[in-house]
Amino acid sequence: MGTPDFAVPSLQALIDNVHFSVAAVVTQPDRPAGRNGQLKSSPVKLLALEHGLPILQPEEVKDSPELAKAIQSITPDVVVVAAYGKILPQEILDIPEHGIVNLHASLLPKYRGASPIAAAILNGDGFTGVTLMKMDLKMDTGPIIAQSQPVTIEKTDTTESLSQKLARIGADLLIDALPRYLEGEIVPTPQDDLQATYVKLIEKEDGQIDWNEDEAIVSCKVRAFYPWPSSYTFWDNKLLKILEATVVPEMDNPKGMVAKIDNHLFIGKLRINRLQLAGKLVVSGEEFLKGYPSVVGASLND
Repeated sequence: MGTPDFAVPSLQALIDNVHFSVAAVVTQPDRPAGRNGQLKSSPVKLLALEHGLPILQPEEVKDSPELAKAIQSITPDVVVVAAYGKILPQEILDIPEHGIVNLHASLLPKYRGASPIAAAILNGDGFTGVTLMKMDLKMDTGPIIAQSQPVTIEKTDTTESLSQKLARIGADLLIDALPRYLEGEIVPTPQDDLQATYVKLIEKEDGQIDWNEDEAIVSCKVRAFYPWPSSYTFWDNKLLKILEATVVPEMDNPKGMVAKIDNHLFIGKLRINRLQLAGKLVVSGEEFLKGYPSVVGASLND
């Protein structure tokens, strides 16, 4: 059970491993995408189609006796979840003999919830990791089967790049720990709820930049919100996405003020490396200054 790119390496690892037989894949329904609104299949569905695997795409999971019946008919030993995107009811949790296991992109109990990768970047953490846990009814509270070694968060990591790293590490963790769990060699360990932290689902509005915030915080948000929802501001009544930026602490430039210094584009102490004006291509800061020289001197706090 999975939907985005994060889940693809885990499914591929299960397909490739001789000890497992993937009986079916459950993923979210095709959704409209792009300007023309054409239906787009999830990355997990595309991989499942490549390998001729049965695919289930229920719109609802909580009140879906059809899904429960379909999984029941497969009689799975275990169900693996990786970023599926829906909360599973007890009726489904009870079906597999060995329960349902979930790959979660944090070192639980830290960052339970919907956006653990972005949260680690937003908070300026130096490392994160992946946890394989047995699911229960609550949000990421189940006992831990295995955890990866800490994974360094580089200063340039975005949610996209860190997701790719953790997806590969998660697939390796799954293939290493799942057989040992199924053989009874690993007994899941309860989480320490007193150490738990929770993170919310990120929404489009979270991407709007407050230029009065410390530039180090804005820089973390730029990385955490890439590629979605992107950090954005407004200039000349147009939406302007800030896609890559570097803090230059010694820069003497007021918060939110646009400046040209040594041919670099600055907003406050942030050097803007890549950006995109609504309806235009992604460009470097230098290219933007050439195309829109009037931006210099604008105050984005207004």
